[in-house]
This record gives sequence, C-alpha cells and structure tokens, in this order.
Amino acid sequence: MTEPILPREVSRAFDAFPTPMRKRLLQVRELIFATAAAHEEVGQLSETLKWGEPAYLTEETGSGSTIRLGRLKDSDHAAILFNCKTTLIDTFRERFPDEFEYRQTRALLLPVAGKLPKRELAVCLSLALTYHLDRRGGKAK
Repeated sequence: MTEPILPREVSRAFDAFPTPMRKRLLQVRELIFATAAAHEEVGQLSETLKWGEPAYLTEETGSGSTIRLGRLKDSDHAAILFNCKTTLIDTFRERFPDEFEYRQTRALLLPVAGKLPKRELAVCLSLALTYHLDRRGGKAK
C-alpha cells in the first residue's frame, strides 16, 4: 500500500522539523500506513494534527490508540508518542529493551540517522493500532 498524500496542514507540520528529523518521521509515517494496511481490523487511518504534531487515529474502527510523531524539547531524537495512560510503552520496553530509547510512558525515541529498525518498530505500531482490540479480547500481534 502506498501511503496517502499528506494533508496540507500535516505537511506544514512535517516541514517545521529539521531536515534529518523530518526524513526519519516520514519513514515512520510510511511504516504506520503499511502496518495499518496489514491489519484489516484497523480500517482506514485518519491523519490529522494533535497538539500541532502529525497524528494517526483509527477513527473508522476504534481499534487502536493515537500515534503522534514529533520531538521532545530535550532530545535530538525523533519521537513516536503514545497515550501515556496506555500500557504501550511498558509493553515495548518488555519486548524491545535494547532496541529503542523510551521516555516515561509516552515516547519511543529514534535516532535521526542510521537504519530504521522496521521489523521491531512495525511490531510496536501494530500493538498501538490494535490496542483496543487486544483489550477487548480481540487479536493483536
């Protein structure tokens, strides 16, 4: 699946990031859409801004928790942000203790240079996109 064209306001938000970070976050965006497409139960994603940052919601099905892309003020890493009231970051830490840096219960941090750990990151994104299914007793990988 090819990811959809960036909505104008989301494109502006990506343009505001420094070039290396923007490139990394656009790679993550592509992986979000590819991961969602691999899960029929996720449905079509909504792409919008939340707190001025690109955000991906499963509004059509309610299957998952919102994923935001951005940066933290005290970090040069690209940040994938999750609802801090979920158990997602704890689950990621258990599964991938050494692959990623984490910030509290809300962020997975990625260096802006180097190879994107697509396999591991796709697992994390899948868990987020199906979070509510898993909690309702549905299946999530």
